[in-house]
Amino acid sequence: MKAYLDIETCAGGQVTVVGIYREDRGFRQLVGGEITDVAVWEALDGVDTLCTYNGDRFDLPILERQTRLDLRSRFRSLDLLRECRRVGLKGGLKRMEERFGIARGTRGMNGWDALQLWARYESAGDQEALRLLLEYNREDVMNLVQLERIVIGVGLESRER
Repeated sequence: MKAYLDIETCAGGQVTVVGIYREDRGFRQLVGGEITDVAVWEALDGVDTLCTYNGDRFDLPILERQTRLDLRSRFRSLDLLRECRRVGLKGGLKRMEERFGIARGTRGMNGWDALQLWARYESAGDQEALRLLLEYNREDVMNLVQLERIVIGVGLESRER
């Protein structure tokens, strides 16, 4: 069983949002104080593979530090950044989305914007900022599903040549 995972952080480096999609359970987000070791384990119960984009270097180490869970030894990692590079594709998630025509309602937003949205929510209780941040995270996670299909397809195609 595979889970697609993406996190957002605040300027201090703490995880503010964990987005997880599983085919058997759908999409779920943990926000702020909901991000605990127990909640993350429950969300990943039955999973054997975590699919991320640059998760080996960003998402997983940061989430492990905050929750004290050893995710990298417990789960197989399918880091799509690594898979993209393997087939000669370079760039971040947003660049890959543009390259392959993967739609995004929050087009133009990036990680810096996510930091700012959390700051607005945390300091002023800005619900619209939180809504937009959650939508941005949801798109990051759900677009991993499409990108995986494309990249694995490109990889198979290039190996067959």
